Order: sequence, then structure tokens, then C-alpha cells
Amino acid sequence: KRTGLEGGAARRFHDWIAVLRSQSRAERKCGIALKVVPFNSEYLLMALYGSSVEYGLHCLLYLVDSAADAKASSVDLAELQGISPSYVAKLFTQLKSAGIVTAAEGARGGYQLARPAEDITVLDVVDALEGDNPLFQCKEIRSKCALFGDSPPGWATKGLCSIHAVMREAEVQMKQSLARHTLASLAQRVARKAPKTFPIDVAGWFEGRKASKSRRQSD
Repeated sequence: KRTGLEGGAARRFHDWIAVLRSQSRAERKCGIALKVVPFNSEYLLMALYGSSVEYGLHCLLYLVDSAADAKASSVDLAELQGISPSYVAKLFTQLKSAGIVTAAEGARGGYQLARPAEDITVLDVVDALEGDNPLFQCKEIRSKCALFGDSPPGWATKGLCSIHAVMREAEVQMKQSLARHTLASLAQRVARKAPKTFPIDVAGWFEGRKASKSRRQSD
């Protein structure tokens, strides 16, 4: 079918369609979840990390610097940001299993950080929500050149695949970067952009939600 796109944009569009059709097969083969962003005629992107990391980190930032006895429910965290409560509940189950948050039951219950924000890295959150998946999985096609027949020469397969080596180096550097950033440092970056009254407004919003729940339970 005609798309109204030409040249490289048309090729990227058809590539995007092919990705959608083969995504589940690729996930089974590679053992890694591939996130496909909506098509844009200017580019085609495959995201290594999906909405779980974005939503999880945003929710966790609202738990940084909260009072020791302050807790937030996954429903409140979701509705504060306009995202799916059921999806956020699933994320917090994973975060709790990873020891990043703790949960308390009851009217004043909810989630809070399991340890100081300075001790929780972005990499901790990524691993909790996405798993420790490799950035790249080498299929060793270097040994399958038609010129080699059934007996690839030693030089072709000696040592680590050069492409794999580059990808592994990139993965190590990426994880080192994520490990250098904590929830505390991330919260500080956000705080520098937000008005000084914003944390007060957020705290008031949560208190209003809790008060409303208490009134409903007492009626």
C-alpha cells in the first residue's frame, strides 16, 4: 500500500512494520524485550528500555525526601502522573521483590523506599524492572562465511568476536553510567528545574487523597 512517504522515510516505515511483525519472534530468539516506539517519518528507533523504567523512576522520585512515616499507594502514584494504576502496581511488585521499596497495609499504608535514596542507583531500578538483559547477543556468524565451507579457519573465530567486544564495552560503560546516578542525584536534578513550591503542592495532593480515603472509610 502507498504510504505517502518516499526514499529513506519509506524504507524506515517498512522496516518498522517488519519489526512489529517479527518482534515476538525476536524476543524469543534473543531473550530480550524490544520496545518499539511509534513511527516517525524522520527516524526509526528501537528502545532498549521501555515505559517500565520511565514510569518506575518517576514514581520512585516522589518517594525521595518524603517523611519517615509517609507512604504512597501505587494507585495514587499512578493517578498523580496520569498513568495506568494496574501497570504501576505491577512495577511496584517488582520493585518490592528487588528490595527497592517496602510496603505497608492499612488506610495509611503504601510504599516507601527500602533504603536511602543515595543507596539506590538507576541501574538498580533498571535491573529490577527490565532484568539484567545483555545489550547485544552475538550469534557468531563470523564462522558461517560461505568461503569457509564447514571448516572456518582459526583466525576467523579466534578470541572474542570484534563486534561483540565493541558491544560489550558499550554495555559496560552504559551500566557504569547508570550506576553512578542515584535516586537522590536524579531527584536533585529534577528539583533544580521545578518551582520551590512544587514539593509542597505534591505533599498536599497526597494528604488530600489520604484524607478523602479516611472519610470514605468512616462513612
